[in-house]
Amino acid sequence: MAIFGGKENNVFGVIEEHLKDVRETLQRFKELVEAYVEGDEERARELMAAVEASEREADGLRRGIEEMLYGGAFLPSSRGDYARLVEVVDNVADAAESAAHVLILARPKVPRILKGEIVKTVETALDTYTTLEKAVSHLYRDVDIAIEYAKKTEHREELSDKMELELMEKIFESEDVSTYAKLIWQQVVTKIGDIADRAEDASDQVLLIAIKRRG
Repeated sequence: MAIFGGKENNVFGVIEEHLKDVRETLQRFKELVEAYVEGDEERARELMAAVEASEREADGLRRGIEEMLYGGAFLPSSRGDYARLVEVVDNVADAAESAAHVLILARPKVPRILKGEIVKTVETALDTYTTLEKAVSHLYRDVDIAIEYAKKTEHREELSDKMELELMEKIFESEDVSTYAKLIWQQVVTKIGDIADRAEDASDQVLLIAIKRRG
């Protein structure tokens, strides 16, 4: 296990803050979806602002980490790996913000019998990120545990894909939803799936870094 110096430890500290802001973005997105499917569009619009604010915070930290990296933290051969990791983690927040924008701007009718499944699909996608977060946090503590959680992230993403497909099938089979609403929900559900997909992308980067460090 490599021993990191002050600059590296400072970077890991900011990475932890970045992970927290991404998590906050996802939580606000989940609350937004819950409000929307329950018919509280005013609350959902308020939460849209919270999603955007958290995403901006995460994006600002991403840029700060990049400046720290290229300001001398880590060996030159490793800086690109960590910069890429932070970028793909940040993409998780971007995916949530994008899903929220489509939902709030297009305002599709909610299939009543599927309200619970829509929320559950969001929760499953967010579980993928929760597992990824543990993988990233262990990169500077124990690379073997980081690898374990990275592999678990892949499994979580597969579960998310399965729920996404099942939900889409039910939406398209519903006779209570217009063709317009079905097309919008297809976009929203696909973007919810992107949350898990981007988390899996980040888990691949965790594996790369961990395997290099394990040597």
